[in-house]
Amino acid sequence: MSSANLTPPPAGTPRTYWVKESAFGIWFLNTYTWRQRVLRIALNDLARLLPSPPLRPAILDIGCGRGNSFALLDQQFQPKHIAGIEIDPALLADAARAGRKCSCPVDVALGNAEQLPFPDASFDLLFCHQSFHHIVQHRRAMQEFHRVLKPGGLLLFAESCKRFIHSLPIRLLFRHPMQVQKTADEYIALIRDSGFKLDDAAISRPYLWWSRPDIGALEWFGFSLPQRPEPTLVNLVAVK
Repeated sequence: MSSANLTPPPAGTPRTYWVKESAFGIWFLNTYTWRQRVLRIALNDLARLLPSPPLRPAILDIGCGRGNSFALLDQQFQPKHIAGIEIDPALLADAARAGRKCSCPVDVALGNAEQLPFPDASFDLLFCHQSFHHIVQHRRAMQEFHRVLKPGGLLLFAESCKRFIHSLPIRLLFRHPMQVQKTADEYIALIRDSGFKLDDAAISRPYLWWSRPDIGALEWFGFSLPQRPEPTLVNLVAVK
């Protein structure tokens, strides 16, 4: 096992704005269903899209929460280092404990994706799983992603799209900045406009049961799925 350090934000860091997750959301993001049916499946899909596996990468995990992704990233990539950044200070102690179970060093920092506390070209791989739709200033955050990645570095991006975030069950149970939510095509355009190379073959639009507005009820009762549904999820691997 490695050590895991907890890093405070740099002095003078400008204030940022965010929408705190609901109590239900904070609980759900630490459940078996989240870890196995959402997080692990997304990472497996992203690994399938990789042009080639990175060798011992330095990884940045955006919105690491309680650190549930650390062990999966450690197993998948055998990184030399993982850094996690999380805006909710209440989750950092759990994230640091999760990091101590990894085989590589893990550092956890309090901060916001819109102003990352890392030098230029610090990371080989940036993992952003279900965190970007919590961010208010999307373009600024994506520019920060581009800045901290090394040339040739990889952005592993997995997000719920506007169709899902605006659905009634999600509105009732979770909290998001609703006015900034994007479609899959809008996320793809933002990433390309921010300087990333993104091939069509490196994009996946899974239509998983939990991401549908009916939470899979129609399929459960034997109804056929729409032939061309509006994407509710987008997974992709972009290259700096």
